[in-house]
Amino acid sequence: MTLAMKFWTVVFNVLCLPLHVMYSVGLYNIYKRIFPMCLYRISKNYNKKMHDKKTELFRSLTQFTKPGGRLTLLEIGCGTGANFQYYPDGCKVICTDPNPHFEKYLQKSMADNDQLSYERFVVATGEDLGSIEDESVDVVACTLVLCTVNDIPQTLREVHRVLRPGGAFFFLEHVVANPSTWAFFFQHVLQPLWYYFGDGCEITRATWKNLEEARFSDLKLRHIDAPLFVLMKPHIVGYAVK
Repeated sequence: MTLAMKFWTVVFNVLCLPLHVMYSVGLYNIYKRIFPMCLYRISKNYNKKMHDKKTELFRSLTQFTKPGGRLTLLEIGCGTGANFQYYPDGCKVICTDPNPHFEKYLQKSMADNDQLSYERFVVATGEDLGSIEDESVDVVACTLVLCTVNDIPQTLREVHRVLRPGGAFFFLEHVVANPSTWAFFFQHVLQPLWYYFGDGCEITRATWKNLEEARFSDLKLRHIDAPLFVLMKPHIVGYAVK
């Protein structure tokens, strides 16, 4: 399978040459304006299929509220606000995303989820959350985001920095499949095309290894098979405590 996988990966890289050229000359930025509209529709479908998993995951959020206070949550890569419906009433939310064109869809999601308190939207990457103060939030959340950041370890260091002691990082991410499966084969072969379709998404990451190596005091992580098509089936879900 290895030789065949390498061969077909090269073939798809060649087929993606026009996309590589568009990216190198800056034309790909046009897609970044369109991507929020695409993701808005995709996220609705994803939430329908993953509703139970998200409900179960975010049910634990309230245990990280400071005594006598209310939960302050920072969402990295908030996208269209697809997670807002799962956050507890009264939660104060800070949103970050590197794509400023999501703000239009965020406004709609905020209006649909007025049980939350929205502090601000910050255009920022996961690797650079400099506008967020040290130890200022109870929870950091991200779903389907660590597949797109350029540097996972740096992103997790930033998560650790902004979390208060005893705070938690909640995650739900798709990951690379078992090497013995056809899913693993197709993930690697189609990765060159998938990267552009998913605005920098990489479906071949073993993200759980980065979480295991990060400086969290406790890690609750499970591998699950999501009810999605084969490339997206392998997921990890859980939270890590600072």
